[in-house]
Amino acid sequence: MAKVTSKLQLTLPKKLADQYGIKPGDEVEFREAGNIIHLLPPRQISKGRLTVEERMRLFDEHTRRVKEAQKHLKLPATPPKDRGWTREELYDRDSKPD
Repeated sequence: MAKVTSKLQLTLPKKLADQYGIKPGDEVEFREAGNIIHLLPPRQISKGRLTVEERMRLFDEHTRRVKEAQKHLKLPATPPKDRGWTREELYDRDSKPD
């Protein structure tokens, strides 16, 4: 975890800097994505987007984290079959009279 200084600076952990090839003096870019801030390493700034390999790696990491969270929280892997409502009912509820 990084700490923000009084000058709003932060230190990037060495492991991440090495993993993404970020060196002292490199310019990085921050991009907003909802309530998340993405830090783009130098090789991604010129492209403006992630490569397919990087997107797949991030997707796989996220999937692994979700599965871990489900184990620890004891959440079901799939939603229950009978919820008391159907997907179609969600779309029709505005058209039904009160």
